[in-house]
Amino acid sequence: MQDLDTDRYKTTAMNNIIQDDQNNKTALKRPKSKKNINHFTDMHGLPCIEKIVCTVEDTPRPIQTNITGKFPEWVNGSFLRNGPGKFEIGNHKFNHWFDGMALLHQFKISKGQVTYKSRFLSSDSYLANKENNRITVSEFGTVTVPDPCKNIFQRFLSRFELPKPTDNANVSVVTYKGDYYVSTETNMMHKIDPETLETTQKVNWSNFIAVNGATAHPHTDLDGTTYNMGNSFSCKGSYYNIIQVPQNKGNSEETLEGAKVLCSIPSADSAKPSYYHSFAMSENYVVFIEQPIKMDLLKIITGKLKGKSISDSFSWDPKLKTIFHLIHKKTGKVSAIKYLAQPLSVFHQINAFEEDGYIILDMCASDDGQAISNYNVQNLRKSGEDLDEVYNTLCRVFPRRFVLPLNVDKKTPFNHNLNSLPNSSATSLRIGKNKIFCTHEDLHGEDLHEYGGLEFPQINYGKYNTRAYRYFYGCGFRHLVGDSLIKMDLKDKHMKVWEKPGLYPSEPVFIPSPDAIEEDDGVILSVVITPHKDKSTFLLALDAKTFEELGRAEVPVNIPYGFHGTFHATV
Repeated sequence: MQDLDTDRYKTTAMNNIIQDDQNNKTALKRPKSKKNINHFTDMHGLPCIEKIVCTVEDTPRPIQTNITGKFPEWVNGSFLRNGPGKFEIGNHKFNHWFDGMALLHQFKISKGQVTYKSRFLSSDSYLANKENNRITVSEFGTVTVPDPCKNIFQRFLSRFELPKPTDNANVSVVTYKGDYYVSTETNMMHKIDPETLETTQKVNWSNFIAVNGATAHPHTDLDGTTYNMGNSFSCKGSYYNIIQVPQNKGNSEETLEGAKVLCSIPSADSAKPSYYHSFAMSENYVVFIEQPIKMDLLKIITGKLKGKSISDSFSWDPKLKTIFHLIHKKTGKVSAIKYLAQPLSVFHQINAFEEDGYIILDMCASDDGQAISNYNVQNLRKSGEDLDEVYNTLCRVFPRRFVLPLNVDKKTPFNHNLNSLPNSSATSLRIGKNKIFCTHEDLHGEDLHEYGGLEFPQINYGKYNTRAYRYFYGCGFRHLVGDSLIKMDLKDKHMKVWEKPGLYPSEPVFIPSPDAIEEDDGVILSVVITPHKDKSTFLLALDAKTFEELGRAEVPVNIPYGFHGTFHATV
């Protein structure tokens, strides 16, 4: 790639930064009225999908599914899923989609047959709620009310207690040292039996390292070492901590023994650290994205007193730039170079890998960070124009690539595009002693706009995580939840789509075939929700190469739309 007009690049980039700052300052002064809310799309006539957030009963004993088509004989194991399954406790209702009680799902696949079962996670939060028939533990968007059995003075004093972290681990199913855990973003996880879905042990990160929580999206190296991130808050400030968990157990009873904090990164604003849902990892580096979604710690601490939930402490600050922090996995050293980008919001990374002195960082991102507040249960249950209004105020999420140069020193020129990779339109411009300003390259064509962007990205993780890759899979979002499955080919940015009217597929998970030669040899599994048809949810199997449907396993019970899962292979 030939050198570009560097003066023009610097001038354009800096002018864009100044103009964006001015626009953002103007936007912040606007009153928060309905007519001043940003509208990113103009969709009309969206179908109501309220049943995706309806409370269901669990089915702890396996039930047969109705198979149409065919599941490959070589697919043997349990497809495990996690997500909210109970949105009311007695007369009390949860406010946010993220608050529902964790319901674990298992689709057991063997010799072309599929059984299904589910079980509510036996968390302390769930058991206390069930025993008292009311919400007793605050969740992300729901504040518990004082116990009516206490006297007035006791109820008054209870408002001054620090919020108790929930152990309602309803986000993902993850592994550490070969064991399966369900996780959310607090310091509590639960070890589960992948065969029975029973909760076997509650595990507190704080018993092993000094963190106040960890993400539900760890990364695992080829040798089994697992990395994660967790916050820590103290009188010294707010820190982002890179966590390393060893691959081996000393005995069968071990959980997180041997975990250590690889390094701590101070928050740019100690009182308002950035929110992050996940992070990226290449062969030698962890990449942490400090985005302009901020958590106001004072609001969190005083939330119970004021009757405010944790979600009320979140805010989007478009005056701030996004910062990419690079941490070397072996040394724990944080790069002195800060890679900056325009303000963006990211929940899920696709992949990251190193090539010719660069880190290639792929993610699903948007230009607005206020989407979290839109996903309250009330919004998901709306219909007609009210539902359209919610959707149209959500910024679309698209796959993007950033190119971060690793070899930056005092000789690195200013005012010069440092990205020399062929066929790459991403730019990296040195704008300060230790600052590189980056612009992204779109990893899609115009046709993806027709499907509302892409989220819940997945790859052939076992073989291609931290490595150069060609394919990724995700959900298209022409609704508040995924309504299509998409396969993206990075070679030519061509995509394949599976979609059916009235069907809402969840996160696709790639299962490699045992004799796989090519990257996309395998199947895609996704749980498809049917909110307009009773007891018809099914497990879908697609040929990952052709993206053609192979089979369905229809479940004779209702299932809510979930978040994340994994495949537990058995011999």
